Amino acid sequence: MATITTVFWDIGGVVLTNGWDHNSRMEAAKAFQLDWEEFRDRHDLSFPAFDAGQITLDQYLDRTLFYRPRTFTREEFTAFMFAQSKEYPETRELLREVARIKKYFVASINNEPRELNNYRIEAFGLRKDFQVFFSSCYLHARKPEEQIFRIALEVSQRPAEECIFIDDRSLNLENPRRLGMNVIHHKNAAQTRAELKALGVEV
Repeated sequence: MATITTVFWDIGGVVLTNGWDHNSRMEAAKAFQLDWEEFRDRHDLSFPAFDAGQITLDQYLDRTLFYRPRTFTREEFTAFMFAQSKEYPETRELLREVARIKKYFVASINNEPRELNNYRIEAFGLRKDFQVFFSSCYLHARKPEEQIFRIALEVSQRPAEECIFIDDRSLNLENPRRLGMNVIHHKNAAQTRAELKALGVEV
């Protein structure tokens, strides 16, 4: 087995909660008294472009909410969106340990709209642990498609067999595995720690 030099992490669902998932949107629909069906349909049509950095947060909000007058402001809604992000302390500590060793290239491969991604990097101090962010909004490519993983490997100049990719969704692991990367299906910090150790990572 090749010596591991690189650990790629998903962020939402692993290090932090998901940024703007189904549950967050349901909470928003309740809090702002939205027509759930209408909001969901408009979100589903608009989110792929938002996630891939093809439209801005303002454009996403225009399409999903502010195509008609509302009793709340976009600033209030945006604050609610950002407030949904929380940290998973045990996984964050594991990430810190891997980064602190300074033996491994540590980067993210994550799907995230630009404004939310930038907020989460800043709010949770993620630059302390990640050297590079291979985010869908910057690369205009999204998991589970192969392109985002190819870009991460090519830009970082790392052989696939020296890399680990950690994600909480099994579908997102299929293409990196096919490319020759080692993968970990994250369920909790203890299990991911054990699998990192089994692959030779010092944690």
